[in-house]
Amino acid sequence: MPLYPGLSWKKANFHTHTRVKGPLNECPYWPEEVVEDYSALGYEVVALSNHNALTEPVGQKACVPVYEHGYGLCKYHKNVFGPSRVRYFDHLLPVLASQKQWQLDYLHADADLLQMNHPFRTWFTNERDMARLTGYEIMELDSGVSTEQEYWDWALSAGQYSFGLANDDNHDSKNPHKIALRANFLNLDSTDYASVLDCLRGGCWYAMRLPEAWTIEDKLASDSTMAKIEDIGVREGHIHMRLSRQADSVKLFGQGHKLLDMYTDCCVLWYMLPQDEPYVRITAYFPDASVVYTNPFARYDKNKAPSPFRVKEHKVNIWLTVLWNALLLCITALLLYVLRFLAVKGRR
Repeated sequence: MPLYPGLSWKKANFHTHTRVKGPLNECPYWPEEVVEDYSALGYEVVALSNHNALTEPVGQKACVPVYEHGYGLCKYHKNVFGPSRVRYFDHLLPVLASQKQWQLDYLHADADLLQMNHPFRTWFTNERDMARLTGYEIMELDSGVSTEQEYWDWALSAGQYSFGLANDDNHDSKNPHKIALRANFLNLDSTDYASVLDCLRGGCWYAMRLPEAWTIEDKLASDSTMAKIEDIGVREGHIHMRLSRQADSVKLFGQGHKLLDMYTDCCVLWYMLPQDEPYVRITAYFPDASVVYTNPFARYDKNKAPSPFRVKEHKVNIWLTVLWNALLLCITALLLYVLRFLAVKGRR
């Protein structure tokens, strides 16, 4: 049963790479091949998020205009949805929160949505940064290291509301150990970009980590065998969720990454959010090692704002950012000078 009458769950991946024109490539396969590989595994929406390059749509299944911004040393990457062009500027070493916030502001000026990519694997990203950064709508989940998503709670607990997408970040669509490890199920009536964008803005989806032990045959048959959310929403003041299969456990996380409650051997959930809790998000764990993540249910005043999203007032320290970049340039120039000096001296 879909979340809304007339709609159905569409399987999607919003972070995968393809071959591009030019010498720098992170994937050996052209867009048509990558989309075909994902389509064979039941994906109906595929975003080709190449680094600093907008890839032409490949049919209806890859109609999402997106690119992955960032080539600095810290892997501070963002998916930019719906841009008119690629913005190439990036900080070489974005260590300061001020630099990171500057990039979010810079990219959001020409984007429908921003996704903060793989924060768990981004160097120098800590709890303090996650609490301060604002101006993005989507957090990328589940880097493969942890299923707990504590960095998401660091941001949510500071009032930085965001939805969560789980993606492959795939660089080899022919490798069965790299493709279809993650999925998102969007409640849609169409897979055109306008419908996908409305769904992303409304948080009408759930994310999923798929079992890493699955073979390609398991993945081909997974749409009929995997656990699904059949219904979810707020009913009579309670958060309600119904699963297609019984979960080993269902955890409810809240402020400060606190475990608010846990249910075992559960397929139906009714939960009332305590009055002193600003949000709750749900994670369901299944016997086959698959994991389902819901978007956060949050308290907000609908008379003051249409959603819990809010961009907090913030200031980018331009001078500190400029001085840091200038220092890096000076260090780089000094190292190049020393290397040149040693090379000349070695030839004498």
